[in-house]
Amino acid sequence: MSRPNILIFMVDQLNGTLFPDGPAEWLHAPNLKKLAARSTRFQNAYTASPLCAPGRASFMTGQLPSDTRVYDNAAEFASSIPTYAHHLRRAGYQTCLSGKMHFVGPDQLHGFEERLTTDIYPPDFGWTPDYRKPGERIEWWYHNMGSVTGAGVAEISNQMEYDDEVAYHATRKVYDLARGHDDRPWCLTVSFTHPHDPYVARKKYWDLYEDCEHLLPEVGPIPYEEQDAHSKRIFDANDWRSFDITEEDVRRSRRAYFANISYLDDKIGEVMEALEATRQEAIILFVSDHGDMLGARGLWFKMSFYEGSSRVPMMVAAPQMQPGLVATPVSNIDVCPTLCDLAGVSMEEVMPWTTGESLVHLGQGGTRDTPVAMEYAAEASYAPMVSLRYGKWKYNRCALDPDQLFDLEADPHELTNLAEVADHQGTVQTLRAKSEARWDLAAFDAAVRESQARRWVVYEALREGGYYPWDYQPLQKASERYMRNHMDLNVVEENQRFPRGE
Repeated sequence: MSRPNILIFMVDQLNGTLFPDGPAEWLHAPNLKKLAARSTRFQNAYTASPLCAPGRASFMTGQLPSDTRVYDNAAEFASSIPTYAHHLRRAGYQTCLSGKMHFVGPDQLHGFEERLTTDIYPPDFGWTPDYRKPGERIEWWYHNMGSVTGAGVAEISNQMEYDDEVAYHATRKVYDLARGHDDRPWCLTVSFTHPHDPYVARKKYWDLYEDCEHLLPEVGPIPYEEQDAHSKRIFDANDWRSFDITEEDVRRSRRAYFANISYLDDKIGEVMEALEATRQEAIILFVSDHGDMLGARGLWFKMSFYEGSSRVPMMVAAPQMQPGLVATPVSNIDVCPTLCDLAGVSMEEVMPWTTGESLVHLGQGGTRDTPVAMEYAAEASYAPMVSLRYGKWKYNRCALDPDQLFDLEADPHELTNLAEVADHQGTVQTLRAKSEARWDLAAFDAAVRESQARRWVVYEALREGGYYPWDYQPLQKASERYMRNHMDLNVVEENQRFPRGE
C-alpha cells in the first residue's frame, strides 16, 4: 500500500492556552496560522508530564512516565520501548530527527534511522532528583528566576544557535528527500528548543510586540503563603527568594517569549517552504512537549498541572481528518497511535501496554470520553503527583497534598479548589475512584525512589576515571558529499538536481 509522508514539528514549552483555535489572533505567526486553517485543532490537549524528557518519551511511545520509567530529565529511556519511529520504520519508513528529543541513556536514536543534530541537553544521569533529600536544590542545573530577571534582546544565544541549526538541517533534508534516491515514504521530526526560557529574542521579533496588550498575565502573582503546597515547592526549587521580580521583568519575559513564537514561526516556515517548493505532500503534526506558566500566579516554567504548564497546542493536517476545532480533551500520548493510524501501521502487538488512543476519529466528527491522565515525579516534587482531566473537571492527587478539583468551564484560571466543597463530593469521589483504579501512589513512589537511587550510584561511578559521554555525535560522511574523485561529476550533478530538466 502507498503510505503518506509525515512531517512533525515539535516545540518546547509552548503554552497551549495561547492556541485557543490555532495561534491567538494577536500572535505574529502567519505560517502556523496557515497550517491551522487546514488542520484539526485540539483545543484541550495536554502533556503526559509537564517536563521535557518525560513528556517527550510519552509523546513518542504513547505511554505514561510510570510505564516508560522516564520520570524526570535524567531518567533513562529504555531501548526496548517502541516509539512511533520504530513502528513506522518497521513498516518501511525512512525515519529522521532534526533537533531536540532529550533522550537520556546510551540509545540516542530510539527508532530514528538518521539524526541530523546533537541534542541541546545532556543525556546522562546528572540531573537526577533525589526524593531522599526533599528541598535540596541542585544549584548547577535547577531552574532559577534568572531567566526572568535576565529577559531581553540578543541576536544570538545558545538556543538560537541550536534552532538555527535544526531548521537548516531539516530544510536540507526536505530538499534531499525530494531527490528521490530512496523510494520509501518518510517521517521527518523537526524539534525545536524555543520558546523555552531563557527569555531572550532577536530584535526583529522583539519589535513585533512593542504594543502588545498581553505582557501581563491575566492572573497576577499570588503571595507565597497563599499558594498550594506544590506551587510552594516550585517557588523554592526556583530559588525565588534570591530574586526581586518586578512588573517590568514580567513584561520583558513575556515579550521575549511571544517574540520567540514568531521566531519559531519563521523557522517552521523555512521547512514548509522547502516542502512546497519540492512539491512533496505530507501529513503535518504540530505539538509542544509542555507549557509555561509565564508569570501566572507568580509561577514560571512548567512542573505544574495548572493549565499554563500542562496544556499544549496540537494540530494535525491530514487528508483523513477534517479541519476544525475539537474541544474533547486529548493528550500528547495520543500522538504515537494517531500517526500509526494515519499511516496504516498496526500497533496491535503493543496496544495492551499503550495508554494513548488514536485521534483520527475525532477529526472525523467522532467522540470519546476517556479521561486524560498526567503524571509528575521530577524536580520540585517530593512524591509522585497524578491528574485526570475528565470532561470539564481536573482532579489532582498526591500523597503529600490535599486533593484539588477544578471546574475548568466555570473557573478556567483554576482559582477555586472544589475538593472540599460539600456540593462537589460526588464528583470528587467519582474521580478519586478513577484515579485510585489507575494509580497505586505508594508503588509509584517506590519505583521512582529505586530509579533515582540507582542512577545516583551509576552517575557518580561513571564520572570517576575515564569518561565516555553518551552525547549524540552527528555523522558527517564528508567523503560522500558534494564532489569527490571516486564520483562521476555528470552523475553527481544529475542526481543531486531537483527538479530535473527544468
